[in-house]
Amino acid sequence: MAAPVSRRDFTRLFALGGSAALLADPVWARQNPSTPALAPGGPASGEAFWTSVRQQFVMPSDLAVMNAANLCPSSRAVLDTLTRETRSVDLDPSPANRARLYPEKENTRKALAEFLRVTPDEIIITRNTSESNNLVSNGLDLEAGDEVLVHGDNHPSNLNAWREKAKRFGFAVVTVDQKNPHPGPDYYVDAFGRAITPRTRLIAFTHLTSTVGDLMPARELCRLARDRGILSLLDGAQSLGLLDVNLADIQPDFYSGSAHKWPCGARECGVLFVNKTAQDRLWPSIYSAYPGAVGFSRTFEGFGQRDEATMIAFREALTLQTKVGRAAIEQRARALTTKLMDGLANLPGVKVWTSPDPSRRAAVVSFVPGTLNANALATALYERDKVAITTRGGQDRPGLRVSPHFYNSPAEVDRLVSALATYLKSGLSL
Repeated sequence: MAAPVSRRDFTRLFALGGSAALLADPVWARQNPSTPALAPGGPASGEAFWTSVRQQFVMPSDLAVMNAANLCPSSRAVLDTLTRETRSVDLDPSPANRARLYPEKENTRKALAEFLRVTPDEIIITRNTSESNNLVSNGLDLEAGDEVLVHGDNHPSNLNAWREKAKRFGFAVVTVDQKNPHPGPDYYVDAFGRAITPRTRLIAFTHLTSTVGDLMPARELCRLARDRGILSLLDGAQSLGLLDVNLADIQPDFYSGSAHKWPCGARECGVLFVNKTAQDRLWPSIYSAYPGAVGFSRTFEGFGQRDEATMIAFREALTLQTKVGRAAIEQRARALTTKLMDGLANLPGVKVWTSPDPSRRAAVVSFVPGTLNANALATALYERDKVAITTRGGQDRPGLRVSPHFYNSPAEVDRLVSALATYLKSGLSL
């Protein structure tokens, strides 16, 4: 294992040219924290490394943004790439200059395939997870008498879309209800198994729920679908860029994800994985120009004029994650989440919706802040304490939601917990 990179090393690299120098130096690619930050039984020995990671983002050092489940900041490398490539087209929109960008889409496709451990022939570049999910629900031949089995805690793009299509085409949508707290993976494997009938054509579920951060047993549910001869759609909006996702191991028929969440890429770019074994089951929803160059993209990805700059920037985001270390990113986010959960457990009156079992969650935490108004509290945290989180309204486990990522720090988690303790004790009118 490589020796830890010292503060002096990072200082030298930034002095040589900022983030570009850091990313170009082979030390970065070799470095992987020898012990995880926040490791039990000892101090956070890897904080110099994670400080250097934070410096890859333009957020002010005093602003703690823990809202990765909704929108992540783009890194400096992503911003620089997006600006450079967009400016290039606007400076010279000639066919000759634009032709230079066409192969870049294929390079991004290759990067996504490698990131997800599949082949470029199975990758479709979309705008976001919602579009990816709808390309599946629009593209399958479903009719009266068929059933689609969904998890009740899916994102609307993987839940309501099926219900709306069912109204049009006459198939049935059957729901496996969510349970809170997370009852464990065996419960859901059994519940989906019992709900499958001879009429079931597909199961659709979210890898990590955006509501309270329940981690679903993706590999087991996809295996269940294969064994029963039905398709599976795995919504990866909350897992792509957070978890070390290996689709070759999970083996869904379809997997969707977005660049703007945990990958920290440019907005309006996403991915749809379509397993080779399922490609003949999916009809294109859009027929236009500029399809992809390989595999399924040649017949399915004719989406018309695209913004290659966002695709190239997406690739830069994947490159950063790979250099930091995908397993290290997941470990970091999980450790910060555990620290947050431990802090919330000591606050009087707080009801935590997220499972206390680390194996049943990842980095999304939802809770009720005692008797405090969640909207007012979120505003106070942002305006007074420089901590940005989000609220959850409605009747389904409302309150506050916190989703830390690899650019966050233990000190920021401490700041949030300390501020919550103060407001719970003294109220918001301080």
